[in-house]
Amino acid sequence: MVKQLFTFLIVLSFLSSCTALKQMNFAANKQPVNNMAENTPPAKSKFIEEITITPQAESVKNDSPDIWETAKTKKAANADSKPASKYVAPAPYEAPANETVPAATPVVNPLTTRGTPAVESASSIHFKYALLMDTEVESLPSKTLLEAVDEWYGVRYRVGGTTKSGMDCSGFTVAVYAAAYGMTLPRVSRDQYHLSRKISTTELKEGDLVFFNTNGRGVSHVGVYLGNNKFIHASVSRGVMVSDLFETYYLRRFVGAGRIDDKQLVSAE
Repeated sequence: MVKQLFTFLIVLSFLSSCTALKQMNFAANKQPVNNMAENTPPAKSKFIEEITITPQAESVKNDSPDIWETAKTKKAANADSKPASKYVAPAPYEAPANETVPAATPVVNPLTTRGTPAVESASSIHFKYALLMDTEVESLPSKTLLEAVDEWYGVRYRVGGTTKSGMDCSGFTVAVYAAAYGMTLPRVSRDQYHLSRKISTTELKEGDLVFFNTNGRGVSHVGVYLGNNKFIHASVSRGVMVSDLFETYYLRRFVGAGRIDDKQLVSAE
C-alpha cells in the first residue's frame, strides 16, 4: 500500500510541473507578439490624386489623296477627252465567182394550194363548216368540196329523190361527186361500196365514202367523209346533215370505208 501511495505522489507532482511550464511558455510567447504589433508602422495610404493621366497624342490626319478616287477621276477624265469612235458597218458577204448560191425556196401554204384559206381570208362557208365539224378553219376540206356538199345542206330526205325537194343518201353522194370531182358514181349505195377500194378508218381523207348497215341486210346507207371524224349524208330523220362517226347509232352500224381512186377536184381556188 505504501508503494502505491508513493507512485501516486510522483504522478501528481509530474502533472503539477507540466501545468506550470505550459503557463510560463504561453506568457513568454505572448509578449513578443504584442511588441510586433506595437512596433509595426501603419501602412501609408495612396490617394487618387497621385494618379497622373497622360493625354493620348492626336491622330495625324492623312492629307494624301485616296488612290482609288484618283484612279476613278483619271479614268473619267480620259473617257471625256477620248473622241467617240464612228461605227463602221461590216461589208456584206460576197460569194466567190466559182461558188454557186442556191436560190431561196418559196414557202407554199398548203391551205392555199388545196383551196382552204387561212382565217383572215376565210369565207362564210368555211366558218359554217368549222362550227359543224368542230375544227379550225385551217383543217377544213377544200372549198370546192364544201361548196358541193353545202348545195344540198338541209334538204329533206326522200327515198329515190335527186332534187332539192327531196334527196336520199346515194343520190346525195352521186350529186356531190359529180360537182366536186366530175365523176359519175353508181346510183345505189351497195354498188358504190363494191366499186370503192376498201381502206381503214385511220386512212380516211376528205371525199372518201363511209358505209353503214341500217336495215340489217348489208350496206344500205352512205355518206361523204369531211374530216375530224365527221361525215355529211342524207339522214332519214333530219335530211342532209353533218354527223360524227363515233355517235352510238352510226358506230354500231358502221360497215367500212371506201375510196374512189383517181378522183380529182374539178376546180380549186
